[in-house]
Amino acid sequence: MKTSAGFPKAARLLKTDEFSSVFSLRPWRRSLHFVLYMRQREAPGPDGDRARLGVVVGRRHAPHAVTRNLIKRAARDLFRLRQSGLAGWDLVLRLQRRFEPTEFRAASSAALKTACRAELASLFEAAAARAARGTAPAEAGGPPSKSSTPPTRPD
Repeated sequence: MKTSAGFPKAARLLKTDEFSSVFSLRPWRRSLHFVLYMRQREAPGPDGDRARLGVVVGRRHAPHAVTRNLIKRAARDLFRLRQSGLAGWDLVLRLQRRFEPTEFRAASSAALKTACRAELASLFEAAAARAARGTAPAEAGGPPSKSSTPPTRPD
């Protein structure tokens, strides 16, 4: 079966409730500038078991539209290359920290592109490894408990 490296609508998180269901979990992985949330879907969607990506890049952390578009374009590109290894997962990538203007002078400099792609590549590699193991990240309520029975009080 031939897999496409495109980024069709079926590979995107579009609705607020789709984003909310992933954001309700704890952040799975952090880098210097980004946070990655992952959620394994229980049932395949209408387009099968395809991985889906949502990208959140706010004006607060990337004031220039050029920078926001650069980050989203890099995230979509790296996701396209790894989406076959992430089948059945929803991912949300959020920019959490501003790229320092003193370090990255231009909004679309080569240094910014390189730094952004390096961080995103490491996040998506880790996500693909997690998806290959098939383990879901812990829920937002805290780490998973070791037993299903509640702890007892000593007498």
